[in-house]
Amino acid sequence: MEEEKKVYIGNLSYNVSESDLRQAIENRGLNVKEVKIISDKFSGRSKGFGFAEFDTEEETQQAISALNGQELNGRTLRVSRAHKMRPRRDSFNGGYKRGFRGER
Repeated sequence: MEEEKKVYIGNLSYNVSESDLRQAIENRGLNVKEVKIISDKFSGRSKGFGFAEFDTEEETQQAISALNGQELNGRTLRVSRAHKMRPRRDSFNGGYKRGFRGER
């Protein structure tokens, strides 16, 4: 998905599917190129947010205006321009410094 034409859609109900989200977008007269709901890699359960990509900058702006604050399956959507993820810092610093307890 192209970053500049992608929107973040948050506060999704866990039972909303990609086709439900696509339909909600298209029902507002918008042509969506791609829809992706993010799922937990272990459980497969939705994380409650996703992304939608549009063909033009104008459609991207229209989507933000049309969808932000709207309700889908009892949840108020939070929609904004998507941003690239910053690299994650590991909290694990690469191994043991001293081995087992008491060893030096």
